[in-house]
Amino acid sequence: MVGSQRTSRIHGVTCTVSKPHISILSALQLTLSVSGLLETTSHPPLQPCLSLHSSSEGTTGPHMQTASAHLTPKHTPPPAAPPLSSPLCPPCGPHTSERRALQAKLLPCCLLRTICRRFRTAAFSDPPSVAAMMLTPPLFLLLLGLVGAQATFDLRTAAATAAGLCQTRPTDLIFIIDSSRSVRPSEFEQVKVFLAKVIEGLDVGPNATRVGVVNYASRVKNEVSLKTHRTKAGLIKAVTKIEPLSTGTMTGLAIQFALNVAFSEGEGARVKSPGISKVAIIVTDGRPQDNVKDVAQRARDAGIEIFAIGVGRVDMSTLRQMASDPLDDHVDYVESYSVIEKLTKKFQEAFCVSDLCASGDHDCQQVCISTPGSYKCACKPGFTLMDNGRTCSACSNSATDVVFLIDGSKSIRPENFELVKKWINQIIDKLDVSHNNAHVGLVQYSSSVKQEFPLGLYNNRKDLKDAVKKMAYMEKGTMTGQALRYLLDNSFTPNQGARPGVTKVAIVFTDGRSQDYIGDAAKKAKEHGYRMYAVGVGSAVEDELKEIASEPIGEHYFYTADFKAMSQIAKKLRIDICQEEDPCECDSLVKFQKKVEEALQALTKKNILYNV
Repeated sequence: MVGSQRTSRIHGVTCTVSKPHISILSALQLTLSVSGLLETTSHPPLQPCLSLHSSSEGTTGPHMQTASAHLTPKHTPPPAAPPLSSPLCPPCGPHTSERRALQAKLLPCCLLRTICRRFRTAAFSDPPSVAAMMLTPPLFLLLLGLVGAQATFDLRTAAATAAGLCQTRPTDLIFIIDSSRSVRPSEFEQVKVFLAKVIEGLDVGPNATRVGVVNYASRVKNEVSLKTHRTKAGLIKAVTKIEPLSTGTMTGLAIQFALNVAFSEGEGARVKSPGISKVAIIVTDGRPQDNVKDVAQRARDAGIEIFAIGVGRVDMSTLRQMASDPLDDHVDYVESYSVIEKLTKKFQEAFCVSDLCASGDHDCQQVCISTPGSYKCACKPGFTLMDNGRTCSACSNSATDVVFLIDGSKSIRPENFELVKKWINQIIDKLDVSHNNAHVGLVQYSSSVKQEFPLGLYNNRKDLKDAVKKMAYMEKGTMTGQALRYLLDNSFTPNQGARPGVTKVAIVFTDGRSQDYIGDAAKKAKEHGYRMYAVGVGSAVEDELKEIASEPIGEHYFYTADFKAMSQIAKKLRIDICQEEDPCECDSLVKFQKKVEEALQALTKKNILYNV
C-alpha cells in the first residue's frame, strides 16, 4: 500500500484505511482471532455477510466471495454508503436454535462489514475516536465488548447487552470499598471510575436496581444509601465526590454495617422476596484487621450475595471467606488498581437478564411475552394455548387418535432408546390429551410387534408420559412392514380404543432399513385415510421413510443423523387436526370475505392495487 494507507482483509471484507485508523482494525482483528470469534478458513455460512458491493474481487475459497469497502481521501467525495437497512445478519424469523447458531457465527463478520461501511464515509483527518463515534451506539458498545473480551466471555450475553436485549434484574446493590491508607489517592480515583462504569451498565431506578456505597477504613461511612439517588446520573455524580478515609482496614466492621444498616428498609432496601436480589461487591487491597469469616457468613445467610475483589497484596484466603459460592464466580483478583476496570464487563453481565423473547431463547410456538428474567407464552387470535403453556391449537375441541409405531431393534442401543422415549413425550406435550380430544396409543416393534398400550387407556398427559417412560427395550430385528400391518389390523380398530369418525394419525419411527417389505402396508394405511408421519434417524433409509409418509411428503417425513437432534424434529412435527368447515356456512362466508378485504387493503397500501 502506497503512503499512509493499508489494506486489511478480515473474512473477505477488505478495508483500505488511512494510517490513523490502522490500529483500530488491527487490534480488532487480533482480538477476534485470538478469542476464536473469527475463523481462519472460509466457510459457507459466512456468505450473507459478503455482499457489501455488487462487484467482487474474486474468491477466497470455494464458497466465499470477497467484497471491498474502499476508503477515499477527504478531498474526494465518498461513494454513497449502502442504506443501513441492508441486512447485516440473517433476517429475523422463527426463533430457532439453527438461526441463533448462524447469527453467532456471523456476528464478527457482520460487525466488521458495518465498521468498513462507517469508516468509508469518515474524514481521514479525524482522530480514531471521532471516527469511532460515527458508529451507532449499539454497534459501538458491541465493538467495545468484543475488543475487551476475555477467554471466558459469553458472546450471547454481550450481543444481547449491546443490542438492548438485556436488562438488569431488580437488585439492591451495595458497593463496600476499602479506602485505607494503603490505597493511594490516585488508586482510589480508579476505584470510583470502576464503580461508575458498573453503574453505567445497570438499569437504575426505584423499581429496578438501587445502588448504595459504603466506604471503610478503621471506621465505616455510609456514602450513598439505597434510597438517596433514583437516577443513574445523580448516582455517578455522588460516587465521584467520595473521599478516602485513609486509616486502617476493618473489613469485618464494614460487612456488619452493610448487613445492619445499608441493607435495612430504613436506608431504602426492599423487603426480601424472590424477585429482588441483594448483592454486595467488596473491593479491598489488604489483610483485614478484624474477623470477616463469621460476619460474612451471617450476611450470606441473610440472602446477600457477596462478590470479593482483591487488589495487589490482598490476602486471598480472606476473599474466599467473604465470597459466596461458587468461589470461582465470586472471587476476583487484579494486580493493581490500574487494571480494575477490566472487571467492569463481568459485573455488567452478572446483573444482566437477557430478554429471552428478543434473543429467541424460548420455546413458545407463536407469541412470547417477556417477564423479568423469564417469559410466558401466548397465542395469536383464533388459537388456544395448550396445557403445556407453550404450544397453540387452532382447534380447541379437535378429536384425534394418535398411535406411535416405535422401532426397538438392537441397532438403536439402550441409551438412544431412552432419547426416543423423551422424544415421544415431547410430542405428547403438544397434544391436547383428554377424554374428548387426543387419545394416544403406543406400539413397539423389532422382529415381533408388541402393543405397549392401546388408544384411550390414558386420558391425561402425566399418566401417558409415565407409561411411555416404563416402555422396555425389545432389541432384535427391524420388521417395519409387519408393524405397519399390525397398525392396519389392530391399532385403529374399535376394540383397541379407536373412535369412529375421528382423525387417525400414525407416527412411525425407525433407525434402519426394514427387513421386510413395507410398500403394500404403507399404501393401504394412506388409502384408509390415516395421516402417516415417518421419522428416521441414523441408518434409516430415506426412500422407505418417504414411502410411508403422507402427502405432502415434506410435512410428514423427517430425518436426522443423530439421536441427540431428535428434539428438533419434535419441535417441527405438528399434529393440528381441525374439523373442516362447510364452505357454504354463513360464518365461513363471513370469514372468507373478511380475509379477502384484509388482503386487498394490504395490496393497496403497497401500491400494488390502486383505488379508482
